Amino acid sequence: MTEKSQEELLDRIRAYCLSFPGTDERLSHGAPTFFVSGKKSFVPYYHNHHQDGRIALWCAAPSGVQSMLAESEPEMYFIPPYVGHLGWIGMRLDRGADWEAIAGVITDAYLCRAPKKYIEREK
Repeated sequence: MTEKSQEELLDRIRAYCLSFPGTDERLSHGAPTFFVSGKKSFVPYYHNHHQDGRIALWCAAPSGVQSMLAESEPEMYFIPPYVGHLGWIGMRLDRGADWEAIAGVITDAYLCRAPKKYIEREK
């Protein structure tokens, strides 16, 4: 991925994450991170986190999704450090992920962390 394409993708991810009710963005652990209700993170964007060589999202995920994705598509999905034990899934953006898949994991992450008052608006 070129630096320009990375910036464009982050801009698109940012716009999508911030389109959900009650969301905001701030740096957390040095990474652009998206929060719901100002306190619960649902998606951080990492570029070479601790020199792991990945451009990736770490996303909250519904129960059972982590193992299903990590086992079925290990070149695209991984179990991220620190939050993997909570069921979160990592998605590599530097492996040609299409927008539909990216939007799907972001939506799932939001729905996992958002309070019911916001989820009702999404239905």
